[in-house]
Amino acid sequence: MGKKLTARKEDYSKWYNELVVNADLAENSAVRGCMVIKPYGYAIWEKMQAELDRMFKESGHQNAYFPLFVPKSLFEAEEKNAEGFAKECAVVTHYRLKTDPNDNSKLIVDPEAKLEEELIVRPTSEAIIWNTYKGWIQSYRDLPILINQWANVVRWEMRTRLFLRTAEFLWQEGHTAHATKAEAIGEAELMNNIYAEFVENFMAIPVIKGTKSENERFAGAVETYCIEALMQDGKALQAGTSHFLGQNFAKAFDVKFASKEGNLEHVWATSWGVSTRLVGALIMTHSDDNGLVLPPSLAPIQVVIVPIYKGDDQLAQISEVANDIASKLRAAGVSVKYDDRDTQKPGWKFAQYELQGVPVRLAIGPKDLEKGNVELARRDTLTKEVVSQEDVVGIVTGLMTTIQENLFSRAKNYRDEHISKVDSFDEFKEVLKTKGGFLSAHWDGTSETEKAIKDRTKATIRLIPIEGEKEAGQCVFSGKPSQQRVLFAKAY
Repeated sequence: MGKKLTARKEDYSKWYNELVVNADLAENSAVRGCMVIKPYGYAIWEKMQAELDRMFKESGHQNAYFPLFVPKSLFEAEEKNAEGFAKECAVVTHYRLKTDPNDNSKLIVDPEAKLEEELIVRPTSEAIIWNTYKGWIQSYRDLPILINQWANVVRWEMRTRLFLRTAEFLWQEGHTAHATKAEAIGEAELMNNIYAEFVENFMAIPVIKGTKSENERFAGAVETYCIEALMQDGKALQAGTSHFLGQNFAKAFDVKFASKEGNLEHVWATSWGVSTRLVGALIMTHSDDNGLVLPPSLAPIQVVIVPIYKGDDQLAQISEVANDIASKLRAAGVSVKYDDRDTQKPGWKFAQYELQGVPVRLAIGPKDLEKGNVELARRDTLTKEVVSQEDVVGIVTGLMTTIQENLFSRAKNYRDEHISKVDSFDEFKEVLKTKGGFLSAHWDGTSETEKAIKDRTKATIRLIPIEGEKEAGQCVFSGKPSQQRVLFAKAY
């Protein structure tokens, strides 16, 4: 067990970094800005992956895999996309090393092994995928193409934080091609809704759905749909994006199809993705000063059983009861770990599983054996109760739903309390400084106003809400007419 975590209210950023490392989720690697995801952290990502993969396949998508490298000429083809990612690109220029003639112990780049064309390590895969789709699409009969890939991407970030922003990260990216504009918009909206459903029902994080302003839109998109969540420090986090790409990529890569009427037309496109940053969202939404708090649906271990004993005889008796409870829980679909290691004391184990966010802890000691009881501790509420061994399986399986719902409603209450309507720029600055969260404010729709607000406050337009009434008003900054309120916040 490491030292106690820094309190959130003392230094939220420090608390987050300590938690990620101490709970064994990830660590910094020998490569600057890149992380090693440790087995416990990766197990959480695998659970996310499995659920999302199921949802994608149920909505008609298939998985494929495309190369890590993108020829520079392809990358340049869609100008806005290339311009948007240019500053974050890692570029491969040579394909061989050789021994340094002046020092045999060193390797140098072989100047004769220069690539004819430089390769970009993918920051996103639109270019390589649309170049491929050109060969796959001839007629309306080939559409729609609904492809997803699970991959790693590289965006050369200068300021990195584990899970939230790393130079290399894991994600999924969907890339679809459609015969009509309406169908492509429908796909982009569908995927945004799937992300919202996943994050709310599976991660127990409430989100708001909306579209991005032009400044915040994905490079090369006509419209970006998004879901935004609110972290405990009052900052927003983009939890997923889905882009309607119009015909921009189809025109850049000359992807046409023969329509039913026999005309040659450009196809319509979408792309959509979520990444390992969702693990960061999970940590920052639910966790507390004692460590990680995991919703049961994402917990690698949902229940841990810890024996409290003196001597092998007591351990043998406790193990019989513990293994019986464990097998019944497993039969009911609950993942259980029975930790009978004799290398650590029970107190150490309690603290460790609390730090790692295991939803339910059961402890069994000699007195519990006599009375036919078990001590049950909940991670979300930090409460303990004594329950009978006969009832424990039913209680724990019920708790899986209860804890999941409690975490969601707790996060939703916090989020709802931190949405503030503001009607003047002074009020905007004051609320942002003292309370944080989402500021619901009128905006005149111009990039200049959005940029001016960002320069003065560091707050950006997180989204233009899809739901909610469209009320006319005056821009909080310029005083010009506005058609509806948008949500501003400081963000990760």
